[in-house]
Amino acid sequence: MDGIISVDDAQRIVMYNRAAERMFGWTAAEVLDQPLDLLIPQRFRGGHSQQVRRFGATGTTSRRMGDTTVLYALRKDGSEFPIDASISQLHTPDGKLYTVILRDVTERVKAREELAAFAAESAGVREQEKSRIARELHDELAQSLTALKMDTIWMRDHLPAADASAQDKIAKMLAMLDGAVASTRRIAADLRPLVLDDLGLVPAIEWVVQNFTQRTGVPCELLVDEALELDEPYATGVFRIVQESLTNVAKHAQATEVVVELHPRGEILLLRVQDNGVGFRTSDPRKPQSLGLVGLRERAHLLRGEVRIDSSPGTGTRVEARIPIGRAA
Repeated sequence: MDGIISVDDAQRIVMYNRAAERMFGWTAAEVLDQPLDLLIPQRFRGGHSQQVRRFGATGTTSRRMGDTTVLYALRKDGSEFPIDASISQLHTPDGKLYTVILRDVTERVKAREELAAFAAESAGVREQEKSRIARELHDELAQSLTALKMDTIWMRDHLPAADASAQDKIAKMLAMLDGAVASTRRIAADLRPLVLDDLGLVPAIEWVVQNFTQRTGVPCELLVDEALELDEPYATGVFRIVQESLTNVAKHAQATEVVVELHPRGEILLLRVQDNGVGFRTSDPRKPQSLGLVGLRERAHLLRGEVRIDSSPGTGTRVEARIPIGRAA
């Protein structure tokens, strides 16, 4: 199943198996003694040669190529296809020999892309449903509770003041109604703050930062371009990354200061949430049921972005996301 290609120190092909023939469309007779660049897309050729030379200098026997990225190879007909590959090196009497073992992963990449598209669509549907429920809670239930409170106040004002038990009961009812209205609005805002839909991303970020400080008592500085505007799904995704980062700070950081930054850098939005809390070792195993950092990475992945988390005990934590916007998206 695996293609096996060996090249000499000049990166000319010296061995090429039958699986490689099927994979690339070239026969062994056509490629032997040809440069390896024949099988590499033009845009990757320079970088590939440098990487092989660096690998040769390390003395490492073998390693996986590309790490977490997808590599691409070039067929005889000019089409490209994704591969998984590993490279090894061996010293021989005739010089160093590099051998690449590779596998066509077209179906795997296609399935991954379909899964990512499905996840993005599902996230969009969830946000729409949250928005609908939040608006109904705010516009319907909260308004009805407010009207009920007004009717209760009317009853209080028209009952005899001498009826102490009735006045006490109504006072308790009013307190319960106040709590129910506040809870309804809080739940609606937690589901999806209507300010995000009505006023845009920056006011929504300002709201979540202010809300964080009110709940925790921790000062939070916001550095953002007031003119920043993003279309969906980017506005919601960026908002959720900030919201979930601050939730993690509130739960775990024991911080006394937090800074939230959003800066467009060309076609990339740089998002940073930094605290001065207790920090943690990023290499430590994830705690059971702890999905905060996983959620951040998933949010960024759905936007074709990436999240980097830097932390160590006693130095606080920095969450940094790079989200493609504009044409880069």
